[in-house]
Parts: sequence; structure tokens; C-alpha cells
Amino acid sequence: MSVEILNGATIAGFVEDEEAFNSWVHDRFAALDEDQDGVLSYEEMLKELQCLRVFETDFGIDVKTDPDEVAGVYCFMFSQFDRDSNGVLDFEEFKTATKRMMLAVADGLGLLPLQMILEEGSFLKKAVEWESTKLVP
Repeated sequence: MSVEILNGATIAGFVEDEEAFNSWVHDRFAALDEDQDGVLSYEEMLKELQCLRVFETDFGIDVKTDPDEVAGVYCFMFSQFDRDSNGVLDFEEFKTATKRMMLAVADGLGLLPLQMILEEGSFLKKAVEWESTKLVP
């Protein structure tokens, strides 16, 4: 983990750089596709959703959550990503969903710089690293 400064423009710039974004998404998809069948099952994607810990924390503090309620939310989220409703995510569905989520995060952050603790290899860390390569001549 490292402490980094970023804003919405950092994220949006990374997403808009198709080569960099597609490379990261491809690597992330391959890492999640445990059985290497070219699609993400609900179980494979669930691990990624759970890493976000959106429902298990309140401003970074662990809170007790109803497991059935959390499972229902994750199931609903997966169904939103699964555009053709075939029960799995192909690469394009994963890429589209990731892009939409990251642009929503960028929009939510706005242009004011924030200091955040980021995990190595995370999307936000990759965005910061990408931006730093653009700043150095």
C-alpha cells in the first residue's frame, strides 16, 4: 500500500487512454478468470466485488451486515454487468462495466485532489502511476 494524491481527472485520463486502460483491464480479467475459460462466472466476479468492501464498512470502519442482503446486492450488481444475461461476463462486458464504474468514481471525486491509501495493483494505483509517467518529460 502507498499514500497517493489523485482526483477525478487522474482516473478519467487513465480510462480515456485506451491502450493503457485496455491493458490493465485485460490483465485484471485474466487474473480473475481462475479456470481460464475466457469468461467470469458469478463466483469469480464475487471475489472482486467483495474486495471493494462497499457494504461491509462505513467510512472505513467494519460494520455488521446481513449476509443475505449483501449477497442480494452482489447478485444484482453482477446482473447489471451481464448485459446479455447469459450468467457469465465476457471480456467486453467486464471492460464496459469497469469503465462505467471508474468514470462514476472519477465524477464523484471531482477535480479537488485527495490523498488516499491505495493497494498495489489496484485500478486507482495504476491510474496514479499512469499519470506520473505523463508528468515526467
